[in-house]
Amino acid sequence: MMGKMDNFIAGGLQEEIIARLDLSKHMSEEEIRELIDEQIKQESKRQYLDVASREQLRKDIFHAIRQLGLLQELIENPEITEIMVNGTSGIFIEKEGRLYNLGIKFDSAEKLKQVIRQITSECNRVVNEASPIVDARLSDGARVNVVLDPVAINGPILTIRRFPARPITMEQLVNMGSVTEECGDWLKDKVESGCNILVSGGTGSGKTTFLNVLSQFIPKQERVITIEDSAELQLNGIPNLVSLETRNANVEGCKEITIRDLIKASLRMRPDRIIVGEVRGKEAVDMLQSINVGHSAMTTVHANSVRDVVSRLETMVLMGMEMPLTAIRKQIASGFDIMIHLGRLRDGSRRVLEIAEPTGFENGEVQIRTVYRLRQGAEEGSGGL
Repeated sequence: MMGKMDNFIAGGLQEEIIARLDLSKHMSEEEIRELIDEQIKQESKRQYLDVASREQLRKDIFHAIRQLGLLQELIENPEITEIMVNGTSGIFIEKEGRLYNLGIKFDSAEKLKQVIRQITSECNRVVNEASPIVDARLSDGARVNVVLDPVAINGPILTIRRFPARPITMEQLVNMGSVTEECGDWLKDKVESGCNILVSGGTGSGKTTFLNVLSQFIPKQERVITIEDSAELQLNGIPNLVSLETRNANVEGCKEITIRDLIKASLRMRPDRIIVGEVRGKEAVDMLQSINVGHSAMTTVHANSVRDVVSRLETMVLMGMEMPLTAIRKQIASGFDIMIHLGRLRDGSRRVLEIAEPTGFENGEVQIRTVYRLRQGAEEGSGGL
């Protein structure tokens, strides 16, 4: 790590180089690196810089100019699954299911905002005082959430959730103890047969990861349409794949495109299977209607248990349409074939806690039969989604 003097030099060189870059805004990365090397060479004539300091300066300045500054090395570390920037007060990471305080921070809110603007501009998203909350993604698929001040009292809040470069497979989940081999084979058969599948769980329980795993069993001849707020799904090996993403309204007059809009549009695209990254609001109406008219679908929902999924769906449907609870419950019972509930355990691992099947509608309630359940005593371990 560089000392205080090296940090001071890096800051000064960075300002000089940025001033020169303003004169030529179409420089390649190689040209920028050459310019950085030239400045460092000149600085080394004024005071001694060892090889390690030169390399660190070169990397830090390039990251600050062209990439994501302080966060770049964290984003490139495959062991880090989540990065949490709490304004200028500190940076936390999640690694192997546990949180760590790195003891580093951005020097100023403005530098952090520069990084945030760079991320959002590359994702065709706008974040400002008028729209202080935004979801976006990095080029590698990492999910980004931004909340600006004054909504965030302690400064700009940036949360980055990273996903594996290569999608996790069912075999890996079995090896990690997240699911049994028998259960994995059973789910494979259900996906191949076109069952409507709902994955539930709390925040960070691995819902998106598990949806990715299930998607690997989709027959290659199917036409698949994915619908997400910000694209996170990693579907490989499906030739006939269409990926749709929502859009926020902006001051330039662009109309908001919602999950509801995309579900309705997807039904006109001759889909064999629709995958909705997450249902969290009024779009539950369109989701239920689509699976009750013959479309095969997979999606996720935030919920505390399989039984809680039904009440969550009821609430979301009522947000979008006045409808008798009996009618909603009948659609849930007849629409979804499988409900899978995931959870994060005390040791940080993520497991499949329960798999259930709606068996019908009786006495005003959705009847649910448990197919698999994590047995007591198996809660702790090293496995995880």
